[in-house]
Amino acid sequence: MFALFVTVKIKAGHRAEFIEATMGDAIGSNNDEPGCLQFDVHADPNDENTVYLYEVYEDRGAWETAHRAAPHYTKWRETVSPWFDGDPTRVELDPIFTKDKGKV
Repeated sequence: MFALFVTVKIKAGHRAEFIEATMGDAIGSNNDEPGCLQFDVHADPNDENTVYLYEVYEDRGAWETAHRAAPHYTKWRETVSPWFDGDPTRVELDPIFTKDKGKV
C-alpha cells in the first residue's frame, strides 16, 4: 500500500475553480482507477488558499502509472497548474492502519 499527503497553495482568486477541477480528479480517481483506494480533498479551515489531498493506492505503481496517466489527472494538472502558488508539496506515506489495510 502507498499513500500521499499533498499540500497545494492556490493563488488568490482561484479557489472555487481549483476546487471544481480537483473534484473532477478526485471523482475520476475514486471511480475509474482500480488501484486507487481513496482520494480525499480537504480545505484548510484557516487558509482558504490551501487545499490538502490525501491519496491511497494499492501500491506505488498504481500511483506512478495508472493515476498519473489517467485522462482525469492529465486534465486536472493542465487546468490547475497556472493557479498553483508555488510547487505543491508531497509527503509519501507508508500506511500502518487504514480502513483498507486488511487488503494488504
